Amino acid sequence: MRSGLTWPSTLRSRIFLILLIGLAFAYGLSFSVLYMERYMSAKAVMLGTLENDVATSIAVLDRLPPGERGDLLDRLSRGNYRFVLGPGLPGVPDTSSKGAEISGKIEEAIGHRFPIRIERIPGDVNRLQAHLTLSDGSPLTIDVTPKGVMPIAAWLPYVFVIQMALLILCTWFAVRQAIRPLGELAAAADSLDPNKDGPALSEAGPREVAHAARAFNAMRERIAHYLEERVQILAAISHDLQTPITRMRLRADMAEDSPEKDKLVHDLAEIQRLVQDGIAYARSAHGNGEKSARIDLASFIDSIAYDYQDTGKAVTVVGLVQGAAFTKPHALRRILSNFIDNALKFAGAAEIGVERSAENDIVITIMDRGPGIPDDMLEAAMQPFFRLEQSRNRETGGTGLGLAIAQQLTAKIGGSLRLYNRAGGGLAAEITIR
Repeated sequence: MRSGLTWPSTLRSRIFLILLIGLAFAYGLSFSVLYMERYMSAKAVMLGTLENDVATSIAVLDRLPPGERGDLLDRLSRGNYRFVLGPGLPGVPDTSSKGAEISGKIEEAIGHRFPIRIERIPGDVNRLQAHLTLSDGSPLTIDVTPKGVMPIAAWLPYVFVIQMALLILCTWFAVRQAIRPLGELAAAADSLDPNKDGPALSEAGPREVAHAARAFNAMRERIAHYLEERVQILAAISHDLQTPITRMRLRADMAEDSPEKDKLVHDLAEIQRLVQDGIAYARSAHGNGEKSARIDLASFIDSIAYDYQDTGKAVTVVGLVQGAAFTKPHALRRILSNFIDNALKFAGAAEIGVERSAENDIVITIMDRGPGIPDDMLEAAMQPFFRLEQSRNRETGGTGLGLAIAQQLTAKIGGSLRLYNRAGGGLAAEITIR
């Protein structure tokens, strides 16, 4: 990485810096131009005064008798220069451009009648003296105190601070107005779930923002339509296959007993289970219209475990929370049964744990000590038709719809599902009900 300043990581900060630096530079440039214009005006006023008034004053003093000249000195003096009868103060030759300019203006004004010598008086104040000799031989000194820019008003710095604060505030507001729709679009994209009905992105605002919001909402509707169409096709095919499969099953049952008949009946049974899983997936995607109800959590979990235990299955409850839950009972039973069946299939036993989280949510965990799922495949395992065992044998690989069905049903009851591998081996499926 190169050393030095780097760009901020957020677009908001970058636009803010670009606008603020650009506007501050433009404002500083305007202020500099105003300062220079004021300086040049003050300089023009001073030189203009020297050029006009000094020539007249020198001519008046030159014509007056020496005894009367002192009475007019105060009247002829101005704010940036005054007349002194005599040689003035000792100084050093001035070679600055400002001294040369003042000397040139005075000489030009008096028509080069009186030779002028400019000297600089040492001291803290910038002070020049122009020495000349009048017609009668009397020395005359013009004590010049060049002034720079006209003094700044005491309230001007406060105005400058207020202007800079307004500049920063307006820049922040402009960036916020420009970036906020982008943030809302990103949040809507992150929360996009075609399987859930959510509020559409607001189409209010400037024309470009409204156009982007309409495009996003249209895209969302298209995605939802495509997914619904896909599920409908799966449901239709699965449903239509049941009739010919049933006919084939009846004809196979009527055939004479033979090894080929047994194989055919077995294959038809596998096809029928696959079709039933397809129908179950389609139903879980659309929802079965089940109403939510309040259930006694302990009794509900115990009844599921007892049903398996009655058939000789090793299903135990290791943790239980007393109280009620408001959910869809049949959907929840289907979810838990799905994970319990997987645990029994791959581990031979299943454990059911129930607890309440810090947010007072109900967390039901189905645990086993089976082979688990590789960490890099946990997310992919939730996708439809994904099978960890890649063979086409249903007894080992399955259809790949079980976890997808469980995930969709969990979303339908307003919960969340998480798979993770247990310490010491085995898989855990965590269902959180809010």
